Amino acid sequence: MTTQFTLNGSTVSVEPYAGERLSETLRERVGARDVKIGCNAGDCGACTVLVDGAPVCACLMPAHQAAGRSVETLGGLAKTDLDALRLAESFQNHGAAQCGICTPGMIVSAVALLREESTPSETQVQDALGGVLCRCTGYRKIIDAVIAAGSTDIPDLTMGHAGEGIRRLDGAGKVAGTEAFGDDVAPQGTLEVLVIRSPFPRAGFQFGDLDAFAQSPGIEAVLTSADIPGRNVFGVIPDFADQPVFAEDETRFRGEAVAAIVGTPEAVRAFDPSQFPVTWEERPASQTVHEAMAENAAQLHADRAGNVMCGGFVQCGDAKAALADADVTVEGNFRSGFVEHGYIEPEAGFAEIVNGRVEIHACTQAPVMDLDAMEIILGMPRELIRIIPTGVGGGFGSKLDLSVQPFLALGALKTGKPVRLTYSRTESMQSTTKRHPSDITLRIGATKEGKIKGFDFFGYFNTGAYASWGPTVANRVPVHASGPYQITDYRAESQGIHTHCPPAGAFRGFGVPQSAIAQESLFDELADKLGIDPLEFRIRNSLENHVPTVCGQVFEQGVGIKSCFEALKSAWDSERTDATAFNAENGTFKRGVGLAGGWYGCGNTSLPNPSTIKSGIRKDGTVVLHQGAMDIGQGANTVISQIYATALGIPVHQLKIVGPDTDVTPDAGKTSASRQTYVSGSAARLSGNAMRTQILAQVNAGADATLDISAGQIKITDQDTAHTIDLATLSADDEGYVLLSQETYDPPTKPLDENGQGIPYAQFGYAAHLVVVEIDTKLGTVKPLKFVAAHDVGKAINPMLVEGQVQGGIAQGLGMTLMEEYIPGRTENLHDYLIPTMGDMPPVETVIIEEPDAHGPYGAKGLGEHVLIPTAPAILNAIKNACGVRLTQVPATPSRVRAAIKDKNNGK
Repeated sequence: MTTQFTLNGSTVSVEPYAGERLSETLRERVGARDVKIGCNAGDCGACTVLVDGAPVCACLMPAHQAAGRSVETLGGLAKTDLDALRLAESFQNHGAAQCGICTPGMIVSAVALLREESTPSETQVQDALGGVLCRCTGYRKIIDAVIAAGSTDIPDLTMGHAGEGIRRLDGAGKVAGTEAFGDDVAPQGTLEVLVIRSPFPRAGFQFGDLDAFAQSPGIEAVLTSADIPGRNVFGVIPDFADQPVFAEDETRFRGEAVAAIVGTPEAVRAFDPSQFPVTWEERPASQTVHEAMAENAAQLHADRAGNVMCGGFVQCGDAKAALADADVTVEGNFRSGFVEHGYIEPEAGFAEIVNGRVEIHACTQAPVMDLDAMEIILGMPRELIRIIPTGVGGGFGSKLDLSVQPFLALGALKTGKPVRLTYSRTESMQSTTKRHPSDITLRIGATKEGKIKGFDFFGYFNTGAYASWGPTVANRVPVHASGPYQITDYRAESQGIHTHCPPAGAFRGFGVPQSAIAQESLFDELADKLGIDPLEFRIRNSLENHVPTVCGQVFEQGVGIKSCFEALKSAWDSERTDATAFNAENGTFKRGVGLAGGWYGCGNTSLPNPSTIKSGIRKDGTVVLHQGAMDIGQGANTVISQIYATALGIPVHQLKIVGPDTDVTPDAGKTSASRQTYVSGSAARLSGNAMRTQILAQVNAGADATLDISAGQIKITDQDTAHTIDLATLSADDEGYVLLSQETYDPPTKPLDENGQGIPYAQFGYAAHLVVVEIDTKLGTVKPLKFVAAHDVGKAINPMLVEGQVQGGIAQGLGMTLMEEYIPGRTENLHDYLIPTMGDMPPVETVIIEEPDAHGPYGAKGLGEHVLIPTAPAILNAIKNACGVRLTQVPATPSRVRAAIKDKNNGK
């Protein structure tokens, strides 16, 4: 039946199938791909549109119900609607769009609010936008942007150099809904890939007549391990590569792929999984570390005895002797579970064969790593493979690993036709990596004067069925488990254990948030035993310049943790005074104040970690920056451009940016481990300096000369002397550049010895968080009321983006602490798995500390990972301060908090 409705002011007629979602109609029939789909269940709100002026989740509304009605999407609103236009400017002014995948839903919902209330309150904004989830921003900048939308000014363009909080250079596409994400690039009607996955944590399987099934109407091909021309294996760390594209004999986790079909959209939509010719034999599975280490447990990998993947170890001094000699000691066992990344964009992409080469468009954090892996899987020269990243709607570590890429490439190669694949939310949550569950035992001692004396740490980490980033976690944790403190007698050991669970991989912090919970919780217990203020205890033990870390590394400058703690002192004193007064007047509700510190080493641990940045100038004066660092919302496109423009000495808005593409952009390394600002930023600075040197050498100008690059020429002013370079007189290379600069930076590190001594990272960043919580002691609910977060970033290249990273990281840390617990087979959607909403996130006061690093560009340090590390222990310490109970397992759900309170109060 034909359905007719008005879309953004124009009449459209479509013929949806029975029950077709309005979201699919809008995206696939009329091309409104500014409408995003994050869950298809009404949980995330990304697909919000206005129907007759009211916000509606388009994924929950049958297209037929739109008949005769008016539908508005961001794509239409952004062109003519005054409220939407003001919101777009305000979102950019406040940095309210990070990755941008939730931005259409947010702005559309905000338009509906502003039509009813032109000057909304914070509560009204939270109510109106509360149904739209964001995983990047921490919501606070979105709230600020909506409140300020009625009085938005467009800022004047400045040089945009390092230190200026300019708008994102890529922000316009995010607020207009035009940025293309993984599911936005395939043409309508493209063949679709559907992956067949194991319904059991461990199972044997056998195929029936696949050839007969492949003859089904609309089915173009069936893919299995037999269709892989190269090696059926991938992994992010070559020595630990162990995961098959398709399982061959036995599946090792629920959701593991065994086959895939390629078919028309109609055939895939009608596909009945029970008709696919595969039979399953469920087998006993080990889903916890201790089950997997049992004597009779099945071995997941023949060369990893006892299911131990690998371990990490750091030792200095004599921890056991120091503990025996300490005046006081504390100890505890701390546990955490799987945590889902929860990005709003499920994994998605598109592939096609172009002139005999396979081109893969996908959301990824590491395009060159993707290329490396696909070369192995496809068994073909890398020159015949091209990775073209799309926009990335959040990554946080999981999109470092392969997901859709092999299926897309194999489907395109077997059919010779373009193919697309988008994971469902359940499929994404079943099959992609998670934060490592941890089981940590820690004992710490101290002298009566409050100096740490002895530290003994052991941690098991559930790395799931395959290695992924497990080796990195196992090696990083012992280096970081001390926290940023002076500890002379230290022992830390970790082990990654295989289980029949989804692979645990990289997730903002690589295991350090888990170890920080143990270490910072016990620091509070030590301070209590000693009768020392917890903040003073940390300041007294803080690492400083010229003092060795537990790895024996000594920094001559840039150790800013003490400054971070000192920045919290005023809030620490005032908030505790206020909490004491509140508690004296209230019975059921109690308030507490907690704090914690953290550090994080930027980049790979004791391994090469290079980034390369290329730039060029064309005859017409265009300055092109080949910026290969994936921007997944953190702001790499803007920050790295600011660093380059500062070095070259031109306005940042003059740059033309060429983004990541393995054909045209050098490798800037993966976006992970808080390395891009530091490592790729350093490469950008080198490239800018080298370009500037070339230009000045042309006219023999001094280092302080100023540049003006305009149409066809470069004007150089050297004190009172002016020079002009006519670019038309210079010879151009094959890319059209008359001047070219390509530079590489690799941080100076040294391998760790058998005791973990060495130089694991060239720089660390530092952080300290304070949080105020309110607890309903009868229900066990914990509500954070305020955060104060001090971060030493060396140099804030863009202060507005620093604030956005701080708020977003705190939101993820809050979720990990209070609500997020992924349970395979049970929490595989955004309804059963809870992430923080706009109403969960309190105000955040960000204090930027700048202790310049010796190596970072203009002194800058990484930030993205650091933010999440102190959040959880700060909250747990605040809970203890509020009601006297020490939670040692996260998430601290209401049931766990209430049970702990009852235990403390003899069942009351």
